[in-house]
Amino acid sequence: MIKKLQHTNIKTATDIRDVFQVSYAVEAKLLNATDFPPLKRPLENYINSNTTFFGYFKNTALAGVIEINHTTNFTHIQSLVVAPKFFRQGIGKSLIEFVFNIFDSKLFIVETGVENEPATKLYKKFGFKEVKQWNTDHGIRKIRFELRI
Repeated sequence: MIKKLQHTNIKTATDIRDVFQVSYAVEAKLLNATDFPPLKRPLENYINSNTTFFGYFKNTALAGVIEINHTTNFTHIQSLVVAPKFFRQGIGKSLIEFVFNIFDSKLFIVETGVENEPATKLYKKFGFKEVKQWNTDHGIRKIRFELRI
């Protein structure tokens, strides 16, 4: 089941952050990153965020989270994370499909590390096209995908 998360609630924000932490630890390894900014994101950032969070629940466990910044011009998937114990169960796919169904956008945007092959494959499977690559200040090569509908 997917539902909107009330990230201004401290307990909910903590649950969101916990999923981000375990997922981003795996991504940092994939990217060979020693300094990975998403792992430093403080709890207050989740609580005070202007983005929208949706969670995928497996029974009562928060298994995945998608963070969205939606405007009249585009929908930006800020983050898509799945707890490692729930990898390869279609949760990322379900969260993306959910976003496509509830946000009426002509343009969807997402970014990830170039070496994050599972994420890159997932986005390409949905028809996202690479539009840009660049190096970050933290030594990570990133890639931006867009899907125009």
